[in-house]
Amino acid sequence: DTKHEKSLFSDLIRKKRDGGQLSDEEVKAFIHAVTAKTIQDCQTGAMLMAIWLMGMVPAETETLTREMMLSGEVMKWPEEWKKLVVDKHSTGGVGDKVSLVLAPALAACGCKVPMISGRGLAHTGGTLDKLESIPEFDIDQSKEKVKQLFIHEEAWRTVPEDSESSG
Repeated sequence: DTKHEKSLFSDLIRKKRDGGQLSDEEVKAFIHAVTAKTIQDCQTGAMLMAIWLMGMVPAETETLTREMMLSGEVMKWPEEWKKLVVDKHSTGGVGDKVSLVLAPALAACGCKVPMISGRGLAHTGGTLDKLESIPEFDIDQSKEKVKQLFIHEEAWRTVPEDSESSG
């Protein structure tokens, strides 16, 4: 029921805005609504602003992170990669000083570096924007190919909620 959902999310936004702690079920409902596109963009923005201003306790952060991860396709790596998969995460910024150099260097050392990268949000362009400027470089890869590559476009298939809340 759309009317009930609007009321539910208004109550959740108000609860967080006023410093309350969201239950696991409330966080799950929020993530599901964002992923299913059953919540208005303005409500998503209001909830994210309330979270930003009021913060989250560790339990909320854990649930939010887990539910975002599970909101899309979860990739499984081969067992023989167990001690070889490493992560290189970037918070963004100017320059791509590390990603474009570190991932191939780690791969040359035998590590598996399945990076997910976003597009630039401003004038600098993101890692993907730079890679796309290379003739014949293809960022749109299948799941099987991603297991062989190291930098992959942030996509609706892997973490659709993140694409919704940051785009």
